[in-house]
Amino acid sequence: MADERAERIGEFIAPLRVRPGSKVDLSTDFDPGNKAGIAGKKDGQELLRTGVALLADYQRRLAAENRYGVLLCLQALDAGGKDGTIRHVMSGVNPQGVHVSNFRVPSSEELDHDYLWRYARRLPRRGEIGIFNRSHYEEVLVVRVHPEHLDRQRLPDEAKRKGVWRRRYREINDWERYLHDNGFRLVKLFLNLSKEEQRTRFLKRIDVPERNWKFSAADARERAWWDDYQEAFSHMLSATSTKWAPWYVIPADHKWFARICAAAVLAHTLIDIDPQYPEVDRKTRHELFVAKEELVAAAPPGAPADPYAASVEADAERRNGR
Repeated sequence: MADERAERIGEFIAPLRVRPGSKVDLSTDFDPGNKAGIAGKKDGQELLRTGVALLADYQRRLAAENRYGVLLCLQALDAGGKDGTIRHVMSGVNPQGVHVSNFRVPSSEELDHDYLWRYARRLPRRGEIGIFNRSHYEEVLVVRVHPEHLDRQRLPDEAKRKGVWRRRYREINDWERYLHDNGFRLVKLFLNLSKEEQRTRFLKRIDVPERNWKFSAADARERAWWDDYQEAFSHMLSATSTKWAPWYVIPADHKWFARICAAAVLAHTLIDIDPQYPEVDRKTRHELFVAKEELVAAAPPGAPADPYAASVEADAERRNGR
């Protein structure tokens, strides 16, 4: 069954995957308004519910096995839907097994270290799903579009010379390969938003009082660098989509569809890991048997000896029409 689900989900997300070694041009290669033939939000609700339930199941297995960790990296321009994606896609999982990190302007302490240091400190543990709301890719996006941020990083002169971005791509790829080799799987999602949809969402944040807090005038001013960001994203996707950590470009103009895609990519990763509940050894199994006998013997008058087993049997009888 897992193989069948993985195959179906794999077919669905295949068009979103950036083929390692390919050259990406966001303006022509990916459509932010794509819905993959799904008519509308109502038609996609059941798909999202299925994806969320699947994630909940596999997240429990991931935590129980405690062998692999998963890092979900979300990148998007402002109003791209990162927060809503996290909220909806992870709605069914145990919050104890998920940790979200938001990365904003680096602190003085963080600037005293290498540029990957603050991200390495927030990596998930084995059995966990870590989410980076913006990630280490800010170091080749906003820092590239606004080179003054590079000056703030107190780098030696030779580290800022020609080739800095090519070198950072290599360093990031090597770091992600190291994480993969040590049992940490990376899920990298770029929420691809059109310029007009961003404008619409900004206006809604201004027009609806309850959304005013989400708007910053600086976000609107950043639109002046739209083309520069599109170029930086294209370079990033081309240089850092690898076999061990591929990028997926998520059409983000329709929030409901972006959430379906995000859930599908994450579910596919967990199915591929295929975490299993640990099997207990013979000694522990015997201890369980002894404990069960004691609990069964402690049933009060009129109560079933094993309420759980009784409910399972009753459900089976109902399904069989008895």
